[in-house]
Amino acid sequence: MTAPWWQSAVVYQIYPRSFQDTNHDGIGDIQGIISHLDYLQKLGVDAIWLSPIYASPNDDNGYDISDYESIMSEFGTMADMEALIHAARERNIKIVMDLVLNHTSDEHAWFIESKQSRDNAYRDFYIWRDAHHHAEPNDLPSAFGGSAWTLEPLTNQYYLHLFSPKQPDLNWANPDVRQAIYHMINFWIAKGVGGFRLDVIDLIGKIPDEKITANGPKLHDYLKEMNQATFANHDLMTVGETWGATPEIAKLYTRPDRNELSMVFQFEHITLDQETGKDKWFYLPLDVSKLKGVMAKWQTQLNSDDGWQSLFWNNHDLPRIVSRWGNDTTYRVVSAKMLAILLHMMKGTPYIYQGEEIGLTNTPVKDISALRDIESLNYYHDARKDGNLSADVILDQINHKGRDNARRPIP
Repeated sequence: MTAPWWQSAVVYQIYPRSFQDTNHDGIGDIQGIISHLDYLQKLGVDAIWLSPIYASPNDDNGYDISDYESIMSEFGTMADMEALIHAARERNIKIVMDLVLNHTSDEHAWFIESKQSRDNAYRDFYIWRDAHHHAEPNDLPSAFGGSAWTLEPLTNQYYLHLFSPKQPDLNWANPDVRQAIYHMINFWIAKGVGGFRLDVIDLIGKIPDEKITANGPKLHDYLKEMNQATFANHDLMTVGETWGATPEIAKLYTRPDRNELSMVFQFEHITLDQETGKDKWFYLPLDVSKLKGVMAKWQTQLNSDDGWQSLFWNNHDLPRIVSRWGNDTTYRVVSAKMLAILLHMMKGTPYIYQGEEIGLTNTPVKDISALRDIESLNYYHDARKDGNLSADVILDQINHKGRDNARRPIP
């Protein structure tokens, strides 16, 4: 059998806001990406993973989508997007769209309708619950701090948001939701895209009343159904973001005869510098022997018959690897080369994040006013409120682990 194209591809992630600004408004745009396609072709890039370019109020930098079939005006137009797909194809580069299917923006038309009344036709597109003893339905936390439930005064019910209150979770148990999503995916397939990266896809099978978020019992049924309704008849690459995946769980997503996804992002290696039992902000020096152990485990336990794996150090959610696990001063260049050699010599599809190819480093700030990332800002204010850490310690944590490190403009 001929191996699929994505097993020998190199994928380059672009965060459009920070990549290249062509109209001098301070914001990267689609025309900026087009202007650098020759550079990416020279690098040896086979596919571009494009962080969200859909219409969005930007509460979470585009991962809060208000219209899946429109382009954010700051980035350009649908004509620009079609031009990018065409120009990339001429250079044998595929465009992989970033799809956020767990939640939308609270400014999406579906949610605007859903919150109008309890009997609205779109009510069950989202997850609504009554109060429990005059408080939140349960104690599910948001990944961005605080409760995962927000009260909507108009109907006096709470809606679920595993991230920001401006990112209400879709109700995948509703078949109408699933059909609307499949219709939208096919819209983009018809545009000629080469695949999809599926944001926090392991959350779509959630059962909030039982406090089950990741890897819910219906998750793989939904993925199989989505595959058959969209990807199955096309030569596409699909990669799911799955924070809690083990090699055995990864096989469920990626084994070819299961017809779900091409591969997943697993993050076991990325959590190795985190204090046990604490969140990502509490960091430790990397134990290199543990890193070798995790890498070896994934290389040996997920073989080609069971599926495929992605290889990465960086993305839009992670600090720069040369600052994190290399040496970003005296040995910046050799650190970056060493990490690149390790990545590209393993089995799997390597993903390179913009600027990684030139060894970009973290960009520490001296004051909270320089931060833009909602996760970092929420953590700063929550930690200050708790009073257990000084402002200097919190800022040091954010400078080490914050997402703004990856999101500042490419020089």
